[in-house]
Amino acid sequence: MATSKDPTHRLDRKVYEAELFRLQGELVKLQEWIRDTGQRVVVLFEGRDAAGKGGAIKRVTEYLSPRQTQIVALPAPTERERTQWYFQRYVENLPAAGEIRLFDRSWYNRAGVERVMGYCTPEEHRRFLHQCPIFERMLVEEGIMLRKYWFSVSDDEQERRFRSRMKDPMRRWKLSPTDLESLTRWEAYSRAKDEMLVHTDIPEAPWNVVESDDKRSARINMIAHLLASIPYEEVELPRLRMPERPASTGYERTDRSLQTEVPDHAAEVGHRAGHPVRRRHREDMG
Repeated sequence: MATSKDPTHRLDRKVYEAELFRLQGELVKLQEWIRDTGQRVVVLFEGRDAAGKGGAIKRVTEYLSPRQTQIVALPAPTERERTQWYFQRYVENLPAAGEIRLFDRSWYNRAGVERVMGYCTPEEHRRFLHQCPIFERMLVEEGIMLRKYWFSVSDDEQERRFRSRMKDPMRRWKLSPTDLESLTRWEAYSRAKDEMLVHTDIPEAPWNVVESDDKRSARINMIAHLLASIPYEEVELPRLRMPERPASTGYERTDRSLQTEVPDHAAEVGHRAGHPVRRRHREDMG
């Protein structure tokens, strides 16, 4: 099996960046259409640890409004939440009209990590597999557009990404003992995933599998599929005109000595690098 360790099987960076930018422009149009029509969209990102879910979400949201398009990444349930109906805390995070919610892991935690690691009982797991299709059919019947993506990564590539994160202090936070434990339980997770798909791959809300050994291809494949699955149209935006500034009424800025400014770290860095920063005097700025 070819993995991303073989550069000949990776999408060329320039081709990737050009197509990603084009697709992100379409996502902006999609967001405007959703706001204009009052649609509600839920996108689930699932898959093994280090399968590329977070990177895909980051590219989806890069140019979108955080007020309209929000990421839902819930922590472990509290003691009180553990006594609630399992789907209850997810319902609280569903979108209102004109909104998009991207779930970085979702209610499918129960079918994966909770099932494999023993965080739920066998009875709770069976109940989830029974209720989940009913719950999702209710969402679709309510008019919510539900899209489900499973990011599939090979065992060799997952291990490579884990090792890379362990050496990178900027990404070390992404690793947890539970993540590393998944290496020793690869087949258990595979069986849990297969059982999940049997029960929850329903016509109203089918699973869409994203091969993610090549992250670049995975991202644009997922975004292109999402766009193609929603019949959006370009919305004509109101024309904007830059107003002319009115004449001054005599305002004078407060003396700078009365304000606490942050130190000019950028100028210091530029000076050390031999590229001094030239500042313009801003008399009229507040």
